[in-house]
Amino acid sequence: MNRTQLPKDTTVLVTGISGFLGGHVALQLLQQGYRVRGSMRAMRSAPEIGSRFQPFAKSLSFVEADLDQDLCWTQAIEGCDYVIHTASPFPSGAVRDAAGLIRTAREGTLRVLRAAHSRKVQRVVLTSSIAATNHGGGRAPFSETDWTDTESKRATAYYQSKTLAERAAWAFAEQNDLPLAVINPGLILGPLMGNDCGTSVGLIKHLMSGRFRRLPRYGCAIADVRDVALAHVRAMIQPEAAGHRFIVGGRVFWMKDLARVLAQSFPDYASQLPSAELPNWVVRILALIDADARMIVHELGRDLRINTAKAETMLQWQPRPEEETIRACGQSLIDNGLVTAGRQNRSARRRANASRR
Repeated sequence: MNRTQLPKDTTVLVTGISGFLGGHVALQLLQQGYRVRGSMRAMRSAPEIGSRFQPFAKSLSFVEADLDQDLCWTQAIEGCDYVIHTASPFPSGAVRDAAGLIRTAREGTLRVLRAAHSRKVQRVVLTSSIAATNHGGGRAPFSETDWTDTESKRATAYYQSKTLAERAAWAFAEQNDLPLAVINPGLILGPLMGNDCGTSVGLIKHLMSGRFRRLPRYGCAIADVRDVALAHVRAMIQPEAAGHRFIVGGRVFWMKDLARVLAQSFPDYASQLPSAELPNWVVRILALIDADARMIVHELGRDLRINTAKAETMLQWQPRPEEETIRACGQSLIDNGLVTAGRQNRSARRRANASRR
């Protein structure tokens, strides 16, 4: 890969280091020899977060900074060569304060960019989402030229927040000649680094915990957190990546397909995993009274495939098999005690294993 070799004393600010993606970005940077400064909303979280990176303690530091506050961002970035901005609100369900969600995402991004510009960092890499590409007038497979229409019925508050934050970032970068690259990942799954599963892995937790009996025909492109983190690092160091957005992810999985892979991979949980789909008309009726159903009602059955050719070519990026990502995610939830198989399932499994002996 033709890329600039950065000095190993290079310091990178990773915003949202306590988050699922932020933690994996920091880990890959530390493994490659870079110094990492991680931002978090409250320093009381530092000891627990730091324990995730014990072998790299000498190369890791923390700073307190809040996306809703102007204070601290200039100080947080002081002395940093690069910024990878992963922090952004990701609601786990229906949003009550859409304006607040959008404001935090957009204004928080601009706060980080203004501080980065004032401190003359060499590049900012921003985490956006396919939520900012897949819900406009384009057609699958969606590419970096596509943008979500924030005025359409399909644009949930989260889609709006990611789209408006990214557009604001590009406008600021152009006006201020700030080198910027953007990563637009699919649904991020994979192994956890702590016990907080967040929103995306929370979906797998709900599936394995038996929360759902039947599933809507709703799908999303799967992205492995390790692959998405690598894309961020490569977008930071690859000279020609500045000025570009990169879609990263793999095949689209319907919800029932996610459940099927989990059931095949973890037989003890199979009876808790749904296999039947809800008819679209049922979801549409539910959407009249249920806020969560309203979030997906306009996406039922839609083709949401993505085109990752640009990332594959410019970043020399390749995703790992989606089934591997789903299995790693499920295993991580089990290992961390975040999901538990029913007693009946465990007993049946033990009897089956005994009969084979």
